[in-house]
Amino acid sequence: MDELDWLQRWYGSHCDGDWEHKYGLEIRTLDNPGWRLIADLGGTPAESKKLEKVEIERSDDDWLHYWVEKKRFHAYGSPRNLREGIARFREFVEQTSSAPLV
Repeated sequence: MDELDWLQRWYGSHCDGDWEHKYGLEIRTLDNPGWRLIADLGGTPAESKKLEKVEIERSDDDWLHYWVEKKRFHAYGSPRNLREGIARFREFVEQTSSAPLV
């Protein structure tokens, strides 16, 4: 399963008629330029999991920063690193879950 398919399944697996009204997932562009992914962890198995900021700086146009703050997973990256940001989120979630999404 590719990263986008996994992300859709992760979001869908938490939509229960209640969760999606309080929590959610956001993907936006940055002005430097790049991508921003923010995923609410509240109400999920990962909600109490911590992650210090990780900064990957390969070049000016190939970078990714990700961390957890206030029960939200953040990934900010260069224009070609959205898939990698989703992959880091997937790794984080699957480390806290008893079973991967299928």
